[in-house]
Amino acid sequence: MLTAVKPVLQVLLAVVFMEAGLGILSPLVGLHLASSGVAATLVGLAFSAYFGGFLVGTLTCHRLIDRVGHIRAFAVFAAFGAILTLLHLLIRDPYAWLVIRAVMGYAVAGMFVIVESWLNDKATEDNRGRIFAVYMAVSWAASGISPLALNIHDPQGQLLFCLVTIFFALALIPMALTRVGNPEIGHRNHFGILRLFRISPTGVTVCFGSGMINTSIYALLPVYTEATGLTAGQLSILLAVVTIAGLVVQFPVGYLSDHFGRRPIMLASSASAAAMASMIAVWPSPSFLVLVLLMFVMDGVAAPLYALGVGQTNDYVTKKDFVAASAGLLFAWGLGAAIGPTVIGLAMDPLGANGLFIVCAVGYTTLALFVAIRMLLRPAPSPKEQSDFVAVPVTQGTYGAPELDPRGEYEQFPHRKVDEE
Repeated sequence: MLTAVKPVLQVLLAVVFMEAGLGILSPLVGLHLASSGVAATLVGLAFSAYFGGFLVGTLTCHRLIDRVGHIRAFAVFAAFGAILTLLHLLIRDPYAWLVIRAVMGYAVAGMFVIVESWLNDKATEDNRGRIFAVYMAVSWAASGISPLALNIHDPQGQLLFCLVTIFFALALIPMALTRVGNPEIGHRNHFGILRLFRISPTGVTVCFGSGMINTSIYALLPVYTEATGLTAGQLSILLAVVTIAGLVVQFPVGYLSDHFGRRPIMLASSASAAAMASMIAVWPSPSFLVLVLLMFVMDGVAAPLYALGVGQTNDYVTKKDFVAASAGLLFAWGLGAAIGPTVIGLAMDPLGANGLFIVCAVGYTTLALFVAIRMLLRPAPSPKEQSDFVAVPVTQGTYGAPELDPRGEYEQFPHRKVDEE
């Protein structure tokens, strides 16, 4: 394993710093907006702006990378990340934060596109799976542990914003000091959404719904905790717990989906998540321990939905098209992530804090019903005909790394070819 990842250790170290900073910044922004009395709609808009910028970045940032190379482009994006973090302290207008969050999303997308193209360049047919596994592990660990920094006593939030700035600067150092030359610049292929939907309506819908609902929980949980009297430290524990739940449950869910089929597990996961969200929504005032347990189960069963959606679609495309299909599904997820926080934020204003879990319950129930209908309309391939499940976390940072996914056909430098549909 060490031999496999040694050529990319500096890149993986940069990923740890990036995810650590993002794991603090995302809930910190939500907390500051919620504690300032900002409406849930505006909080949702701030996170939709972030994911909107992220989505645009994944589609266009290659132009800067092509022009100046990976290392210089990474330095530009990391510098923007640090500057934008400090602007949260200098500019307190929540509407200005919408612009800041959108540009931040673009910069973060640029950093992850560079990281993942770099990893793909250094991966070979023999070590690609191990590099992918380590990349996912360090991303998950850093994003799961870093929210615990919210326990630091920092009433004005200045220390934590500065800490995030330091993390962005630290991410720049290993990349700038590498003696390895710029990797060959490759571009991400993807299928158009309409083409993907014709191939696998269930896969596209589940990926879109996962982006819409799951990201809204991360985005608007600070509004819920502020309204229900929970502390920033308790919020940090909730965020860490739900992230760890996603890691722990991915593999049992993947095992079950490989043996019993994708759609039955999607149905069970969506229905279970809807049940947990409904319990939180109708419970008058659950104790913190009960809330932690319910959210652990809810996010644990919901977190694998994106990977299940990718696997479901992959079962209907050839191996050579898997990377292009996965990139298209990532776009569907990003589209849902850009829409979801605003929609659920709008619902929370009239419904109150519990509106977060009411809408989530409705969303998961809708996904479960859609999957059930598709199970009646279209026979599924047998478990033996399916590809193997691969855990693919997609949070506020990690881009998805479809080129590194060991299920796809190995191609060192994919060329850009986008189907317009």
